[in-house]
Amino acid sequence: MSTIEAPRSNRIGTGRVAPEYSRSKQGKGNFEMLAWLFMRLSGAVLVVLIFVHLFVNLMAGGGVHAIDFGFVAGKWANPVWQFWDLVMLWLAMLHGTNGVRTIINDYAEKDSTRLWLKTALYIAAAVVVVLGTLVIFTFDPCVLNAQGQPLPGSFCPSK
Repeated sequence: MSTIEAPRSNRIGTGRVAPEYSRSKQGKGNFEMLAWLFMRLSGAVLVVLIFVHLFVNLMAGGGVHAIDFGFVAGKWANPVWQFWDLVMLWLAMLHGTNGVRTIINDYAEKDSTRLWLKTALYIAAAVVVVLGTLVIFTFDPCVLNAQGQPLPGSFCPSK
């Protein structure tokens, strides 16, 4: 009596993994353990960062309808909030990227598929981190019109 392999099985008749589906790199050292630990620690820190962020923006800040350009400009005038948002951005992106990397490793069967998916993931994460960091540190609350006058609601130092 012969057994029928499950559909999309990566096993050949002998029960071994077919060569095209074998993982080429078996030893990864401590990287996976450190990545697992990072997920737990960054998740705990993100809970605090996000709940304080939500409290300040929604409860202490007057609700979602009060969040506008002026609110963000006033908040980012303080370097503490710039740093807070920067840490939140970086941790959230690294945490999410590591989670998606784990999913790719678990479900992508071929080495080439894993390579391309992780390459796209790392490029997307790097673009978001770089652009987000630039926005936080280059944000100018003083918006001028065509005549060089500050627009209403902008935060310009008095001359």
